[in-house]
Amino acid sequence: MGTNGSTMLEPLRQGLPPLDPAAVSNAASCALPARYEAVREARQFTGRTLDQWDLGDRFDDVCLVVSELVTNALRHALPAPAPLIGEQIPPVRLHLMRWTERLVCAVRDPSDDSPVARDSDDFSAESGRGLFLVDSFSDSWGWHPLAGTLGGKVVWALFLLPTPHSSE
Repeated sequence: MGTNGSTMLEPLRQGLPPLDPAAVSNAASCALPARYEAVREARQFTGRTLDQWDLGDRFDDVCLVVSELVTNALRHALPAPAPLIGEQIPPVRLHLMRWTERLVCAVRDPSDDSPVARDSDDFSAESGRGLFLVDSFSDSWGWHPLAGTLGGKVVWALFLLPTPHSSE
């Protein structure tokens, strides 16, 4: 799902909450440096944010997915190290957005290349299972290219949250 141009917008129509910022009940984001330690920073940021939103019970699944999305962005979406010392690599950015019954984790990166899900049958492989894990632990995932001056893409994962119970 979400791996080519013909299917990438379908998950947006079927599962991603409206992109209207006024409809988001909570949102948080952080820029991540172009180094692998950023995965740990993304997990810590996610844990703090989920605790603030009283969603700590979703920590394991959400942090696993965030780790995979950030790792993929760092591994596959950043340009090769720049030969010029002063040149900056565009950062990866993690966004967490909460609606009443949905949580979206989105990772923005500078690459225009679509994410590629590898064959999930090879469980002995040392890498290449990231999107399989994202698909397994989230309720839906997808990606879309960014338009305008930003460039790059956003890869997102959706988590359905329990419906709040009304007071009796």
